[in-house]
Amino acid sequence: MGEQTKTSARVAGQRDGAESGTPPVIDAAFARWLADRAGQELLRVRAEVGFADGKALKAAGDKAAHDLLRAELARWRPADAVLSEEDEHARVAWREGEPDTVRPDRLTASRVWIVDPLDGTREFSEEGRADWAVHVALWTADSSNPACLAAGAVAMPAQHRTIATDHAPAYPPMPLEAATGGVIRIAASRTRPPAFVTALAEELGAELVPMGSAGVKIAAVINGEADAYVHAGGQYEWDSAAPVAVALATGLHASRVDGTPLSYNRADPKLPDLVVCRKDLAPRLLAAISRHLPPE
Repeated sequence: MGEQTKTSARVAGQRDGAESGTPPVIDAAFARWLADRAGQELLRVRAEVGFADGKALKAAGDKAAHDLLRAELARWRPADAVLSEEDEHARVAWREGEPDTVRPDRLTASRVWIVDPLDGTREFSEEGRADWAVHVALWTADSSNPACLAAGAVAMPAQHRTIATDHAPAYPPMPLEAATGGVIRIAASRTRPPAFVTALAEELGAELVPMGSAGVKIAAVINGEADAYVHAGGQYEWDSAAPVAVALATGLHASRVDGTPLSYNRADPKLPDLVVCRKDLAPRLLAAISRHLPPE
């Protein structure tokens, strides 16, 4: 068989596999496949439900993506545990010794998928907005990654773009403005930027770049569209696990706002703050953040 024929057969096989719904075996590629599948489902829901009732669209999107992710994980990774934002008790912190509480299976599992079926529900429900995403991350107890994130994918379906650890993006180039001491761009919430982030930007002479979901903000740093993302307004593990996995694979800095490492699959799923930025910015940014953090 000639090389061209072999290539054609391989491509055809890959296409047939995709059409039949058979995923890749490798975890990182599987994370991308899964995020893309959920993203396509969300585009379908958006088209079918429409934008007349934003609340109904949000609910339909959350449910459809969650159900798809749960079903595919049960089918293709049945031995793995799952933490999804849409799980009934996802936000409940487990504390040993408390009555009437059941220890989540994920806390004794060696592999846990941490997923956000729809990150940026507000943006998803607004016609014309593309700054929403699907997050799929894999936490493993034996991962060499500092946050124990072995794989991650962030699908941005309305942008026709997915970033993932199977083919990590290149490290973002330093903008000329930053290299010459110019304005730093900080990705921030378009509707409710924390007051301390505004104060931080004023001290640094930084520009706040408003956009939607946390995944899209971190993707902007990964792609070089922003220099940093700083958040201290309260989040959960599923808000950051997948984009942080990609950011770390890219070589960026990612930590808590006090500089300590990010940690996932904990008894309390709250992960209230983080900073993702180019490594050259991290010391300056963390020092400035320490002067503006709200009191605990």
